[in-house]
Amino acid sequence: MGFDEEWGLLRARGTEQQGAPMRLNGVDDGPLPGLGGQADLASTPAEKKAAANTIETELEPDTRKATDWADEASATAAKEFEGWDTGAGLKKVTETWDKQVKVLMGRLSAEKNSLRGASTLFRGNELEINSQFTPLLRPQRQPYTSGLDGL
Repeated sequence: MGFDEEWGLLRARGTEQQGAPMRLNGVDDGPLPGLGGQADLASTPAEKKAAANTIETELEPDTRKATDWADEASATAAKEFEGWDTGAGLKKVTETWDKQVKVLMGRLSAEKNSLRGASTLFRGNELEINSQFTPLLRPQRQPYTSGLDGL
């Protein structure tokens, strides 16, 4: 068996195993292999703004309310068990809870600010890239000459 015959046989086997021939000159329109997700960025400035507003108008206030309610209930229970180990334990749990809530509130605020800042950054990048291509997109105007310059 010669090289060409063997190569043809191997190519045929490879195509059968892969289901499609190998393409070296491009890729399909789908997402890149292994990355998953969609081919297009699905997060628009409006979606980022809506998510940031949800954090600000729902998540942060509701988290504060839940924290206040839990603090009141824990403080009442700790008073009832004052002088007992249970009271000291409830006080320690309340302190830990308050630290965790502070971290959560900071995270919510950071996410809100990041969502709002991302739109600005994306828009700035788009304008910068556009400005780099603008000279290529518009023909350069030649200065007007009367045609008598060489006389």
